Amino acid sequence: MADAAAQRRFLAAYDEVLAGWGDGVEAIDVPTPPYGTTRVNALGAPDAPPLLLLPGGNGATSASWFANAPVWARTHRVLAPDLVGAPGRSVRGERPVRGVDDLTGWLDALTEGLGLRSLTLGGHSYGGWIALHHALRAPRERVERLVLIDPTQCFAGFRPGYLAHALPMLLRPTPRRVRSFLTWETRGAALDPGWLRLQEAAAGFPAARPATGPRPKAEGFGAPTLVVLAGRGRAQEAVRAAAGVTRALPHAEVVTLPDATHHSLPHHAPAALDEVVSRFLAGSA
Repeated sequence: MADAAAQRRFLAAYDEVLAGWGDGVEAIDVPTPPYGTTRVNALGAPDAPPLLLLPGGNGATSASWFANAPVWARTHRVLAPDLVGAPGRSVRGERPVRGVDDLTGWLDALTEGLGLRSLTLGGHSYGGWIALHHALRAPRERVERLVLIDPTQCFAGFRPGYLAHALPMLLRPTPRRVRSFLTWETRGAALDPGWLRLQEAAAGFPAARPATGPRPKAEGFGAPTLVVLAGRGRAQEAVRAAAGVTRALPHAEVVTLPDATHHSLPHHAPAALDEVVSRFLAGSA
């Protein structure tokens, strides 16, 4: 269990990164029984088409969309939740999130609590895995469009070297181990210092073990789908992932950003990602 000082450092870093969303961001606490209360950060006109964005794992939070939310909020109502049980401002409830059924049940409760009948659903990394699972189970009219940003364990497996480098951080997360791993995976990219402090601070925040499960069986899913892959990512091979997308979702648009790495998305040098996603979203605006 993290001490109070560690939690204060995390929340201060969280608020610093969230400030990058700019003016107009709203904090909404949504009851999502029995899983708890979910903090959602929202930006954009309330009557604009909703875009629900799920963060990755390993300490990522809704604040991590700081480089993208202001752009996408020009045409959409951006809604970014903190995962229940993960670092962030969501509060765990009486039932822990332990598997795919719980994750999709939590998202059902969240979309109902937000009053969303239909939406564009997106996610990065682990958040992409959750988004795809949910889209496959949700009513067809619920998820109108799907945006997956270097989703892991969806269309290709992890690279063995990635898991080997991540293991020390996963077994006993410390700020030093988090920074070392991110420096390695992002190939020394000049990461946003506030975001890096938030990632390090997440090592001291109490969190449940992330829910895991099988690879989603996406064959037959028909909603318009965009998959953006990191060309220099160490988590998975972009070429293999692209081939997996083509086999499972022949209609999907696949874009590989040649200079991106897995953990530098979605915030480092975001112009290319912002443009690709904005173009795709134009079909739902």
